[in-house]
Amino acid sequence: MTPGGNEAELLGHTFPVLDTLRAVGALAVLTTHTAFWAGTYTSHGIWGTLLARLDVGVAIFFVLSGFLLSRPFLARAALGRPAPSTGRYYWKRVLRIIPLYLVTAVIALVFIDANADLGLRDWIVTFVMGNTFVDPQQPDGLTHMWSLAVEACFYIVLPFLMLLAVGRSKRLDPRRVMMLVIAMLAVTVWWLLVGSPAAGSSSTGQPTQWLPAYLGWFGVGIFLALVELLHRRSLWSGLTSRVVTLSRQPGSCWAMVAGLMLVAATPIAGPSMLDAPSPGQLLTKNLLYGLVGGLLVLTGVFAAPGSRYNRAMTHRAARHVGFISYGIFCLQLPVLHLVMELTGWRLFQGHFLGIWILTVAGSLVAAELAYRFVEAPCMRLKDLGRSRAASTTAASTGTSAT
Repeated sequence: MTPGGNEAELLGHTFPVLDTLRAVGALAVLTTHTAFWAGTYTSHGIWGTLLARLDVGVAIFFVLSGFLLSRPFLARAALGRPAPSTGRYYWKRVLRIIPLYLVTAVIALVFIDANADLGLRDWIVTFVMGNTFVDPQQPDGLTHMWSLAVEACFYIVLPFLMLLAVGRSKRLDPRRVMMLVIAMLAVTVWWLLVGSPAAGSSSTGQPTQWLPAYLGWFGVGIFLALVELLHRRSLWSGLTSRVVTLSRQPGSCWAMVAGLMLVAATPIAGPSMLDAPSPGQLLTKNLLYGLVGGLLVLTGVFAAPGSRYNRAMTHRAARHVGFISYGIFCLQLPVLHLVMELTGWRLFQGHFLGIWILTVAGSLVAAELAYRFVEAPCMRLKDLGRSRAASTTAASTGTSAT
């Protein structure tokens, strides 16, 4: 692919709808957790099972990460420019997730009674996000952090994946990127059917919650980044025109998502509670969730300016929830523990709506405080040691959702 077009637009294009989709993912995960605590999974038929499947929010996060983090690498390759600085990339990733994660971990380990007996080893393992690799479960209040550990592993390997996708030629070869995406999906299929059962027999960790099980979801995001760049440069129109046409029909995309979620609510995607699914059920659920995440993110990548969907999804309030969504995700379970303690409600004894309302309200307040006093101050350090000119250039080529 040869350089051309508006370089500033190619590198600096933003995707505001994706901010709101990040909020959708965070609230979906929160909702499935509150439904589990209320016992709704098994007491409300198909509705309960659908609530159990709202862990699909994790797939939305992973597809978003695959898209937003791979795009700068692919865009610079399309322009014949060097890849982004690996050191700077890692520094920004550390600032983005580690400070608030550590705050959340300390809150959970100190204030949740079930963690009172954990020792120094458990604290260290938790602080380095190592629980899924060496423990059968996470500490109470942090059980959702397995997905953040997967994200962190993806952050680490992404520059190497982009090297495979682009090579050292500083040119973007779409066929090479497609081969990488297919390979990532193949690794996920193999891991869920063969790799994780084998690893589980010799590990005290949780192999189904390791990065290989979710490479396919990140690969969907990388695929969307490739399609967006090809469309912007009027290449591979046979593929891109079909994808863009679908994306410009968000109602159809959401209807397809609803249908896929109904399929995921059937036994082919495994049990809704804690019974272990078969490898085939795990794979089916994984593939369905990947499609859901891809369809939803697709509606934000190519959202038509001025459309009703774009206006609704870029409303200031909706985007702000997206900006604080990482705090919602991190702090929701400590907040949920507090809600249950203050109300006296018991696990699996109902009160879903009350638990949900109080947890949403508490999580929004906690996330707002975390954004103002932890996330934003830390992210101001992302250009530490960089010249003012370089910082200005970087700021103009970023995205609000990363």
